[in-house]
Amino acid sequence: MNDFGINEMQEMQKALQEKYKDKWETICPENGKNKLLWLIGEVGEVIDIVKKNGGEKSAADPDIRKKLVEEMADILMYYNDVLLCYGISADELKQSYSDKFHRNMKRW
Repeated sequence: MNDFGINEMQEMQKALQEKYKDKWETICPENGKNKLLWLIGEVGEVIDIVKKNGGEKSAADPDIRKKLVEEMADILMYYNDVLLCYGISADELKQSYSDKFHRNMKRW
């Protein structure tokens, strides 16, 4: 399987947003906070899976793992909506991530 990157995810999110533009709130900075709240809700669903089943079982049991991965995909969908709301490009994110990585590598 090829890498699955931010640009591809954002294109998919744009397609979803276009398809449901009459039903979903628009992608704009003002709605970014709502997307963040939905993202946090999805993180809570991942936490519930791991809390209920434990880390090892969540990773190893095929049925539980499938649900875990599905919820992680939901997190990425809302994460990409947040990026789109604030106009954060993959290149801008990569630069910031790289800068933060290098700072953290020198931290301790």
